[in-house]
Amino acid sequence: MKFNAKSVVGSVQRLMATAQNGLEVIRFGGLTHDVESSPFEVVERRRMYRLRHYFPDDTTPGRPVAVLVPPLMVNADIWDVNAEDGAVGILHRGGIDCWVVDFGSPASEEGGWERDLADHVLAVDSAVDAVCDATGSSVHLMGYSQGGMFAYQTTAYRFGKGVESIVTFGSPVDVVAGMPFGLPYGMVSDVAEFLADHVVTRLPITDSMVRVGFQMLDPVKTAKSRIDFLRQLHDREALLPKERQRRFLNSDGWVGYAGPAAADLLKQFVAHNRMMLGGFVIRDQPISLAELKCPILAFVGEVDDIGQPAAVRGIVRAAPNAEVYEASLVAGHFGLVAGSMATRHTWPLVRQWVDWMDGDQPLPPEIAPMTEHVATNRPNSAATRVVHTAATMVEAGAGVGKALEGIANNTVRGSIELAGEAARALPRLARLGLIQPHTRISLGRLVAEQARRAPLRDLFLFDDRVHTNAAVNARIDNVVRGLISVGIRPAIRVGVVMETRPSALATVAALSRLGAVAVLLAPGSELDRAIELTGIKTLVSDPENLRSAAATGTRVLVLGGGDTRTLDVPLSDKVIDLEQIDPTQVQLPAWYRPDPGLARELAFVLVTGTGDRLEAKYITNHRWALSAFGTATSADLDRKDTVYCLAPLHHSSGLLVSLGGAIAGGSRIALARSLDPTRFDEEVHRYGVTVVTYTWTMLRDILDAEVFKAGLRSPTPSAPSAATPMWHPIRLFIGSGMPAGLWRRTTEQFAPARVLEFYASIEGDVVLANVTGVKAGCKGRPVPGTARVELVAYDPVTGQIRTDASGFARRCADNEVGLLLGKATEGIDLSDGGLRGVFTAGDAWMPTENLFRRDGDGDYWLVDRRDTVIHSARGAVFTQPIVDTLNDITAVDMEVAYGLSVGEHALAVAAVSIRKGFRLEPKDVTEAVQALDPDQRPDIVYVVGEIPRSSSYRPSTRAVQAQGRPRPGPETWWYNRESDAYEVLTEAEATALLGND
Repeated sequence: MKFNAKSVVGSVQRLMATAQNGLEVIRFGGLTHDVESSPFEVVERRRMYRLRHYFPDDTTPGRPVAVLVPPLMVNADIWDVNAEDGAVGILHRGGIDCWVVDFGSPASEEGGWERDLADHVLAVDSAVDAVCDATGSSVHLMGYSQGGMFAYQTTAYRFGKGVESIVTFGSPVDVVAGMPFGLPYGMVSDVAEFLADHVVTRLPITDSMVRVGFQMLDPVKTAKSRIDFLRQLHDREALLPKERQRRFLNSDGWVGYAGPAAADLLKQFVAHNRMMLGGFVIRDQPISLAELKCPILAFVGEVDDIGQPAAVRGIVRAAPNAEVYEASLVAGHFGLVAGSMATRHTWPLVRQWVDWMDGDQPLPPEIAPMTEHVATNRPNSAATRVVHTAATMVEAGAGVGKALEGIANNTVRGSIELAGEAARALPRLARLGLIQPHTRISLGRLVAEQARRAPLRDLFLFDDRVHTNAAVNARIDNVVRGLISVGIRPAIRVGVVMETRPSALATVAALSRLGAVAVLLAPGSELDRAIELTGIKTLVSDPENLRSAAATGTRVLVLGGGDTRTLDVPLSDKVIDLEQIDPTQVQLPAWYRPDPGLARELAFVLVTGTGDRLEAKYITNHRWALSAFGTATSADLDRKDTVYCLAPLHHSSGLLVSLGGAIAGGSRIALARSLDPTRFDEEVHRYGVTVVTYTWTMLRDILDAEVFKAGLRSPTPSAPSAATPMWHPIRLFIGSGMPAGLWRRTTEQFAPARVLEFYASIEGDVVLANVTGVKAGCKGRPVPGTARVELVAYDPVTGQIRTDASGFARRCADNEVGLLLGKATEGIDLSDGGLRGVFTAGDAWMPTENLFRRDGDGDYWLVDRRDTVIHSARGAVFTQPIVDTLNDITAVDMEVAYGLSVGEHALAVAAVSIRKGFRLEPKDVTEAVQALDPDQRPDIVYVVGEIPRSSSYRPSTRAVQAQGRPRPGPETWWYNRESDAYEVLTEAEATALLGND
């Protein structure tokens, strides 16, 4: 190497410049520069925010207005970090009036460390109101990262009022689809919940922690930027243009994160993914992004590790009623809003978006309608970022690496999710195994446990309001005091005739806490006969059912609707308003012990049937707990789920499956006022419903209304083909009694949700569940932890169990119809229908009231009740296979099967109603019943205009029979065994089959 004076002087000058600039950086934190911030004026100061108005001297009328929202951990100067080449500078030159929400630092603001997520959403809401009032026009609400999430949430909270469009930059919506760095969601969800509950609320997240955390998220780029800075430290002119941005990233741009806000973020949007599912809570009000109807532009960073592209694109499903567009840039999380990429691409595109919204300019080609995200299971990770920053030429190697990464991610994710399901199921099964007759367990006790563990966690959602565990538990305690004040004591039976509402659940739970027995009665049912059957002396009613309850002459306690509503019946010693009782003035007696119920003790009485078939079904605390924990285990219910209770409480599905499963699983419970398809559509999204409960044909009304028609969204100008699937958060329907055809319609219209059908016997502890949901109409297999079951040979004509040569009951072979038995638990009273010595001497079993068959896979299929088997001249005919077969015909709406007595025997008769717009022909019936053995096919099938249903939505056979016998005509068909087909019933054939009646 040659040395000369020029090279030596140059080296010395470079060294001196490096030293001088380095000393300046050490003393002042950076290089002094002449770049000034854009001018702004603080026009409003509130406890939660300051509202900046940039370029306040520009009073050009009619300009479009933009409100920009920063994320919590970044200073509001993010919008001006590049001065005239930053967001507000470029947008202002484009003729846009810019306003910025400045949350400040929690370290310097009064009460800053106590701020929660709702505080920030309400702050943005207030700022939008202020800007709208000041400018007289709607705003384009824009947000970066979590600021974009605030923009979505605030607009949904406002139901779109005053917001013309939303623009977001790297703002994740569906965290499940795109976890940062490709981490498995199951693991991240559990960690997030732990941090929210035990760490962030106790440990303030300071600005230095935020800065270090962000730098650790991308150590490669952090190290590269520092090395580049040191290498150019001698060249002041090269560093100055980026100096403000460097100082922003290294020190000035970060602010602390309030613990409550971080806890809300981790719980609602990471652990529970409620941005996507809906049902996130802002001040006790559930909100869903389905409320968004204004146009949305989402900027996607293709190498963004924090706002993963898959997570950002979740908005297209979360906001099905909005036009959603995207602009995809090869940029990281910070590069979307600051730096050369933002200067050259992001902000010019935003300006063009606003011009297009005003109708002045066409939409630029870089902005296109967002397409439905298809999961690749290969999220952009840190490896992708390294590849991007290091070199772009190794595309083939990167592709192989991504494929290997995808395989590894799938394996890890599957293992963690499987382990998570097991971790949730095992404690429940273990608790079931520990329940003994003397164990204290009850509904009231489980609610109290949840209130102790998580007092602020959501429990009920009703009428767009959220009720926490603590609030519900306090309400239950207050109702207990009211009940005690009017003389209710443990073990007393109290009737409950109420619609499904929070007061009804509070009443049932309060009776449980008191140790009394809740007798659940259907509104509008035969109250007088039910009261006589169960021996109750007191009814608890809501205002809607007060008149019918008071008409029975029984003492009525009125609860619900608050203390200011008016009642249809005047108060007296027979009608007492519990809402008027001050619980603080009630002295608890010495005998009161909360939640005294033992497993063996009676907890609930259900009244089923009508007329002479009215029956009381008795449910112990153990029986209720068995169904509750069994449902939670089979449906894998946990805190992430919101269970929508369509099933009424007076039905076993509502009490045991809906309420019991949700309480045992720790899930939120959304209560529906009524079965209203339009309201169902709205509340499913608003509450973030993941599980829907049903009974019998309840879902038929929702399917017929086609609220999610064919799974397609309505066409929009951006998607005129309307080919985008309509998204919903439902993953599961759970209940009992759904016909096979309705089952298939449900899974088709609500794909990919599945049906989980339960069978729970009142007698004994038998619980079956079709967990896989593959076989429509099947009741499944015994739930772990419930009673062992056996299927014994049974003669439906004589009503006797068939025995073998030794005198013991004979077990059924596969597909043989038999009586279902459940193993009796220790201490159970066998005097009421129990059996001993069934398979071995001294064994004890409880027979159910139902006949089943078991297929070759071990799954159980219901075939009939013992008392509804049709005794025809050719032998026993079972009704349930007939019902399932006919329900599978597309044209059939509902159906019932029954025995029509003709002489000494009965004919198997089926009545069907037809779906609107369809037509049923005899050949359709002939083809459908080919699945049945000829002896099991109905003798007559006829069409009726409508089949009435009970309060639990069960088609009423009794009501159809009351309409009279089937009449000859073109819509009545008889089974001709010679031709093996159904033919029109003529007068001659009717006389031959039915006689002259």
